[in-house]
Amino acid sequence: MQPILRYMPHEFRWDVVGTRFIWYVLTAILIVVSIGSIATRGFNLGIDFAGGILMEARAEQVVDVGKLRGELNGLGLGEINIINFGDTGKDITIRVPQQAGGDAAQNVALKKIQENLGAGYEIRRTEVVGPKVGAELVISGALAVALAVITIAVYVWFRFEWQFALGTCLALCSDVITTLGVFSLFQMNFDLTTVAAVLTIAGYSVNDSIVVYDRVREMLRKYKKMPLPDLLNLSVNRVLPRTLLTVFTVFLTVIALLVFGGETLFGFSIAMLWGLFVGTFSSIRVGMPVLLYLDLRRDDVFGGVPSAKPAE
Repeated sequence: MQPILRYMPHEFRWDVVGTRFIWYVLTAILIVVSIGSIATRGFNLGIDFAGGILMEARAEQVVDVGKLRGELNGLGLGEINIINFGDTGKDITIRVPQQAGGDAAQNVALKKIQENLGAGYEIRRTEVVGPKVGAELVISGALAVALAVITIAVYVWFRFEWQFALGTCLALCSDVITTLGVFSLFQMNFDLTTVAAVLTIAGYSVNDSIVVYDRVREMLRKYKKMPLPDLLNLSVNRVLPRTLLTVFTVFLTVIALLVFGGETLFGFSIAMLWGLFVGTFSSIRVGMPVLLYLDLRRDDVFGGVPSAKPAE
């Protein structure tokens, strides 16, 4: 980390406020594309939400995925998806769509697959999710995301002022919608780990927003006559080195998850990678400049009471 600190500027001079319209247009395009994809293409719901069977198995030798897919599709269980993961070529994930006939039909399908695989495969993981449970998980996942956004907004409102809370909400909604849009657009598997990633992104984005807003409060206290656009630019540039270092550190961790986490953590890793970018982007390029339009005043922040000049 020390070489990175040596080459990173101690102070940036980015004109965040002056270029805000460019970033607003880009954000609007991303949101429109995301909503359009969600409305027309929907999601490639995983077993958690759509119901069905998920099985992970290890073979005694390298798996011929094409041949095995043909054998399992001949069982009359619908379009079966088989993915090879890991470095050995022996590990596979089998996804079987929801079977008509309820839990009994699911169990029959599971037994057929196990019999077809035979003794040459070690079953390492099996999940059977019915349609009722899947529907309940969809509602629970959506409710969790909505409550997280609302709770975060209320916290920021009490911690700062309503202008900051509204800016945080706009940034959070942008993060959540575009993340969902990525999964819809590329039809990546959307399951409970993806919901966990969305909630993690929300927390990460709020952390960035609070750091920036706290610096804005400090600058409002310190520079009482500086124009608000200049003050916002100064606040952002003061926290950028810290923000970029945090992003880089988390980025390395997520890359490790993507490379070594296997099929189970692939969706989570992709969502986190996108969230790192869009969360940092929205906090700085969306949540900060919007304060110009929310009539933010020093009296709102400090109640008109002079305060001591803080230390640098």
